[in-house]
Amino acid sequence: MFLRRITLIGTITLASLLVASIAQTGDKKKDDKKVEKKPEKKKEVWTDASDPTLPADFKHQGEYFGSVNGTKDIGCQVIALGNGTFQAVLCKNGLPGKGWDGDKSLMDGKLEGDKVVFVPTAGKRKYLGQSPLEFSATAKFPPAGQRNFSATIVGGILTVTGEEGDKKFAIELKKLVRTSETLGAKAPAGAIVLFDGVNKDEWNSGRVDKVTGYLNTDGGDITTKRKFSSYTAHVEFMLPYRPDARGQGRGNSGFYQVDQYEVQILDSFGLDGKDNECGGVYTRLSPTVNMCLPPLQWQTYDVEFMNAVREGDKVVKKARFTLKHNGVVVHDNAEIAGVTGGARALNKKQDEPEGTPGVLRLQGHGNPLQFRNIWIVEKK
Repeated sequence: MFLRRITLIGTITLASLLVASIAQTGDKKKDDKKVEKKPEKKKEVWTDASDPTLPADFKHQGEYFGSVNGTKDIGCQVIALGNGTFQAVLCKNGLPGKGWDGDKSLMDGKLEGDKVVFVPTAGKRKYLGQSPLEFSATAKFPPAGQRNFSATIVGGILTVTGEEGDKKFAIELKKLVRTSETLGAKAPAGAIVLFDGVNKDEWNSGRVDKVTGYLNTDGGDITTKRKFSSYTAHVEFMLPYRPDARGQGRGNSGFYQVDQYEVQILDSFGLDGKDNECGGVYTRLSPTVNMCLPPLQWQTYDVEFMNAVREGDKVVKKARFTLKHNGVVVHDNAEIAGVTGGARALNKKQDEPEGTPGVLRLQGHGNPLQFRNIWIVEKK
């Protein structure tokens, strides 16, 4: 009886221990689940040049300028491609809008500690290829004027090395930040101020940031409440920094004239300057020169727009416009052959064809665009 009791107690004790052990294991699994953290999503978009989370690449991207023997200018546009990689576009005789004569040479760069090391771009390339090893900033590769240069960036100075005959040379280019001559232009007498940082009373949708006072698309389109026909307009915009993106994924937006003709807004810094890139009229007109500045710098559009003219059911005069991008004329009284993608005329409403008044539209296209200092002067 005694032995049986001991055995029973032992069995109960062992069972209790097993239950306790299982319970502890279950609690441990629950605790493990509690401490499990999902991996943080890699940040891909930046909207503030002072953001401390900006990758080290950001301080090296941008424009560099120098001269040979104080007489011959040379410019360079360094494009960040993400993860410490770059492509440099050397521009003979200066930067676009500042002496460049059309010849370019490409170099591939890699961040190494506090410096960037460049070698001549080679191999099989395609325009805006996703991989830095296939990326080309020019549609034609190699571009006209390609020469094999090497370079380094240290402390804001890009040193280009190469050979001329049997002699080696080195040229120092200093980093610079160009600003548009019309940046901060005040609205003239008689202008309608569409946005001055105070409120968005003139706009449908959009958000005014309480800290910066900028008008944000937050990825969605915003339109004026008023309609216009022919006018002079000024707008300032800032492109986000998206180094891993390519082509139309890189800060895509647009400035629609009378909601019919899209003037593209896009991070096209250092590229060819096509009709679907910054300063182009989407699918219609390419800018005469690509004046796009690096992302997270303020840029300007100054537009002189003349709406199309209708007689009955026909357009007898096409819309025309002059565009200054960052103070440089990139379209000079150019005729626009017809409406562009997304135009209100394509919605088949009979009262919205070419030649009728329309709103101004700032396209979001899923990107965080920022705008400021927007005004318009109507023409009679």
